[in-house]
This record gives sequence, structure tokens and C-alpha cells, in this order.
Amino acid sequence: MTDTSRARPAPRRRPRPGLIAARNILVYLAKAPTSAFGLLVLALLILAAVFAPLLATHDPYAQNLTTTLQPPGAAHFFGTDELGRDIYSRLLFGARITLTIIFLVTIVVGPIGLLVGTVAGYFGGRTDTVLMRVTDIFLSFPSLILSMAFVAALGPSLNNAIIAISLTAWPPIARLARAETMIFRQADYIAAARLQGASNARIIWRSIVPMCLPSVLIRLTLNMATVILTAAGLGFLGLGAQPPLPEWGAMIATGRRYMIDSWWLVTFPGLAILSVSLAFNLLGDGLRDALDPKQMTRR
Repeated sequence: MTDTSRARPAPRRRPRPGLIAARNILVYLAKAPTSAFGLLVLALLILAAVFAPLLATHDPYAQNLTTTLQPPGAAHFFGTDELGRDIYSRLLFGARITLTIIFLVTIVVGPIGLLVGTVAGYFGGRTDTVLMRVTDIFLSFPSLILSMAFVAALGPSLNNAIIAISLTAWPPIARLARAETMIFRQADYIAAARLQGASNARIIWRSIVPMCLPSVLIRLTLNMATVILTAAGLGFLGLGAQPPLPEWGAMIATGRRYMIDSWWLVTFPGLAILSVSLAFNLLGDGLRDALDPKQMTRR
């Protein structure tokens, strides 16, 4: 007789399809040199922001008038500013401000643009006309000029700068989501959902929004470079983060008066802005290739 008391080994759990897809995308991005560079820079940005108190060599807000405008050296890796503050430490803490801007703008711009675009594309008619005319009004102004107008009305501060950037960054997302929705709304599975009695809200949320997410994600990643430059521009003009916050654009603004003799005041914050903006552009290009259906079939 066979021993039936032995417990059968539990079947192995298969990884979820979403995790498999995310892993494949990361592998694809890591193999491409340009997107790998973008991932590396963003990883360094996140590490710098998270471990800024451990990596910083000085207090980013502490002033020391005996060490003003010192060039890069062993004591101060990136030199000091006009108030004797360590630029290296201020760049590390400025990475936190940059990540805060990126995160808050993304969670505001993505849902607004996706909602406006999918509703306009699905219903069409007057709804589409009204929503797209509002979108065209926002698109008719340069994003920096419109952000400056909002900040001037709300008052110069970091929070108001984030609100202003969010109010000006959603129209491209809405346009993209509308174009995608106008293609998907004619699909057979949408007609089948209508025949089964699904409401318009359910069709938009369950059937159309998931199909628009890859394109919206790519667009958001590419928009982050513009968001960073806009935030730095507002900080440079004195409309964004206010002193003594170590925002990179504001650091360039205060250092431009001494840049002839003290080049490091604007060079290192400028390189930080350039590197992060370039990283998001390269990562967005890599995501576009990774989420391309033709590339997926080849893999």
C-alpha cells in the first residue's frame, strides 16, 4: 500500500504577469546604453535624496563667513558659496526638492490629463469640443510664461511653483489620452461591453484607461525634463523655492553674481539640472521602445 499520509509539495506560485512585464521592461532598459544611463542617474538622484544626511559633509544651511567662495578641494568637494555654505551638501539636499517636485507634479498631472483626455475622446461631440478648447487655451501659452503668471498670482514659494507647474503640464497628457481613446472606442471589446450593459464610467475606467496608461507613462517621463527646467527657471527668477532652500535653480541665481571668478557656484548646480533632465529624456525614449508592441513580439 502506498503511504498517503505524506503531504504533497505545495505547487509553486507563478509570478504575476505584471511583475513579469515590469522585470522584462527593466531588463530591456538596462541593456540599452542610453536608457541604462538614465536609470543610473535617476538611481543616484534617489540615493542622494534618501541618504542626504549621511552623505552630506556639512550642514547645508550653516553659514561660515570665514570660508566664503572657496574653490573645490578636500574640505569642500564642490567649493563654497558667498555665505560659506558647502555646495556639495546643498546639492544633495536639493535633490530632495527636485524629487518632491517630480512626484507631486506627476500625481497631479497624470490623473487630470488622463481624465480629461479619455472623457473627451470617448464621448466626443460638445464634451470633446469644450474640453479640448480649454486644453488649447493652456497650450497656446509657453509653459514657463504661464507658470510665471500663476506664481505671480499665488505668490512666490515652492508649493505655489508646484501648483503652477501642475496647472500648465497636463494639456499634452490630455491630448495624447484623447487620441488614444478615439482609437480604442471603436474596438470590438468596447462594443461588447456596451451590449453587456456596462456604464460609460466603467468602460472608461476598466477598458480604456488601462490601454492609455503606457503612452501616458512615456509622456510623463519625457515631460519630467521640462518640469525640472521650469522649476529651475522659476527658482532662478525668484518665483520658486525661496532662500535658504537649496533648490538648484535658486543656487544658480545667487551664484551668477560671482560666476566670473567663482565658476563652481553655477557649474555644479547646472550640471545637476542637465544630468537629471537628460536622464529623464533618455529613460523616456527607452520606455517608448520597451513598450512598443513590435519590440515586445521580438522579445
